[in-house]
Amino acid sequence: MNWYQLDTKEVFRKLATSEQGLAGSEIASRLEQYGPNTFMNEEKTGRITILLHQFKSPLIYILLVAAIVTALLHEYIDTGVIMAVVILNAVIGYIQEFKAEESIRALRKLVVPKARVLRGGVEKEIDSEELVPGDVVLLSSGSKVPADLRLFRVIELRVDESLLTGESLPSDKSTSPLKEANLTPGDQKNIVFMGTIVVCGRGRGIVVETGQGTSLGRIAEQVREVTELKTPLQVKFEKFAGFIAAVILGFSVFILLGGLLLGARLSDMFLVAVATAVSAIPEGLPVAVTIAMAIGVSRMARRNVIIRKLPAVETLGSTTVICSDKTGTLTKNEMTVKLIYDGSHTYEVTGTGYEPKGEILHEMIPLIKGEMKAIVNALRIGLLCNESDIYEENGVFKVDGDPTEGALIVSAMKAGLSPEEENEHYPQIAIIPFESERGYMATLHRHRGKNFIFVKGAPETVIDMCTESIRMDHEIIKKVNHASSEFAKEGLRVIACALKEISHDTEEITQNDVKEGMVFAGLQGMIDPPREEALIAVHNCSNAGIRTVMVTGDYPVTAAAVAKGLDIGGEQPEVFPGKEIDALGDEELFHKTQNVSVFARVSPIHKLRIVQQLVRGGEIVAVTGDGVNDAPALKAAHIGVAMGKMGTDVAKESSDMIVTDDNFASIFSAVEEGR
Repeated sequence: MNWYQLDTKEVFRKLATSEQGLAGSEIASRLEQYGPNTFMNEEKTGRITILLHQFKSPLIYILLVAAIVTALLHEYIDTGVIMAVVILNAVIGYIQEFKAEESIRALRKLVVPKARVLRGGVEKEIDSEELVPGDVVLLSSGSKVPADLRLFRVIELRVDESLLTGESLPSDKSTSPLKEANLTPGDQKNIVFMGTIVVCGRGRGIVVETGQGTSLGRIAEQVREVTELKTPLQVKFEKFAGFIAAVILGFSVFILLGGLLLGARLSDMFLVAVATAVSAIPEGLPVAVTIAMAIGVSRMARRNVIIRKLPAVETLGSTTVICSDKTGTLTKNEMTVKLIYDGSHTYEVTGTGYEPKGEILHEMIPLIKGEMKAIVNALRIGLLCNESDIYEENGVFKVDGDPTEGALIVSAMKAGLSPEEENEHYPQIAIIPFESERGYMATLHRHRGKNFIFVKGAPETVIDMCTESIRMDHEIIKKVNHASSEFAKEGLRVIACALKEISHDTEEITQNDVKEGMVFAGLQGMIDPPREEALIAVHNCSNAGIRTVMVTGDYPVTAAAVAKGLDIGGEQPEVFPGKEIDALGDEELFHKTQNVSVFARVSPIHKLRIVQQLVRGGEIVAVTGDGVNDAPALKAAHIGVAMGKMGTDVAKESSDMIVTDDNFASIFSAVEEGR
């Protein structure tokens, strides 16, 4: 059932609940009917499982058979030597894989999730496992969504769904029913999903799905159903073992029959044939290969890569295609202002991420503070018409709040504006918070006995408010709209800024105060930019004969801009949207995967199908990802590469290796070691 297509009254009716929540008498029966709000994770790899995994090799099988035969023939020294080789091989592999599992356990954050609910009109906190369909959940800034909810009340609610959808920006939520069927999670604006995080605002929602029925649960089920591929090394070993077994068996039979034809005794010739077979087995090969891979694992660890399964070392070296997520892997998942427009000129902003390190350039020349008069108002408005903060933690700058607002704060700081000083000189008196329906945010500030309204928002909305801006005539409006359009074509998110002076005794502001008379201050264009080191890594991959394919849940225009910046798919990369994948059969999609290197707005099942068609084409495929949306594809690839910092447990447990610094460049370093 598509809950997002129903209005809230219909949802309440179908789930027999109300805005006051379920009555206490209903809870137990529904918990029994629907089960707890959990889903089965892949079982953690135990010590016995890791040990037994070391014996899953055809060559080891041959050695074990040889050990049994020599023991039956009372050749105990040979038996001991063979078993010593087998055990040594198992110990080396066990130590390495157990270390990797320990590293993964250290990366997991153990939390007991709670949920705030209304039950019988009373607000209470419960374990999220106790949630049932029909419960009413209360959401606020910082909340982790405990189940799939159909929203029925929102106040400026924005939710970070990046781990589920791959989008860089938080999603604005609403309560209105949606008509279109088969929407991806990122387009279901009246639904919030288990595991996503509220960035700002408040909301209330009805629990419509729990446990396995949630988007998260369905993805976990897909992960369990995907069959893991054999690595190239495993395939080679199986072929080699089959060849060795056939040669040894044939040679032994030849010796046995030859001896019998020459008149030798059967028992004597049998012993000779067995001895020949045992001596021909390359018992040192498994140990040699295991030691070589273990050394590779150790070297990779110094390059921020944890190998979970030893054969992954060799697979990396054989990789021909890397399917990479965009957000957080090829980019830093940190919005950054790149361009500013003042109505006449465009300025470039250097630096990436939330670290306030960079310069403002005009025609490639850095500006000093006194030369920024034309853009200082736009920067000040972005800094002060703002509800977020930038802070430093362990040497890393982070945003507390909305990534877009974080980018605006950082661009102002790069121009020399201090948040503390600006807030002191322009104290905020009143605010009209951002709402997606309005498309803007406004704040009232006092400065030297005067009051000013600052506005930031969507360009089309803010420009309509500007009836005066250095004589805001049609020509200037045309230029501003053209600049905004050019920014958007580059994949930038565009924020317009405006201000006006208002009566000094004003204490509150309304929508009527901002709908006209605003003065245009400028545009700021931002993007989650490509990692600088990722560009080098993509070029290195190309030089090494490895094709990089971007597979993202973000919008096509954003994907195209990042792909162009990284030279993925050429200067004008073709972007294939996920909704068109639904209309393609496997044969048509197979041909698309041979030529297209950028897929946007994809769902988990789209990503899985893309990987399967690349594998079908004979490619050795590595897949990177950090979200639960990546997990099925991670498991279906020859080698799954999960992110250690931002990666979810589901992604890590579906992977063969983990990149601890979430950096695409580390993946290429691992490929070098693999080769």
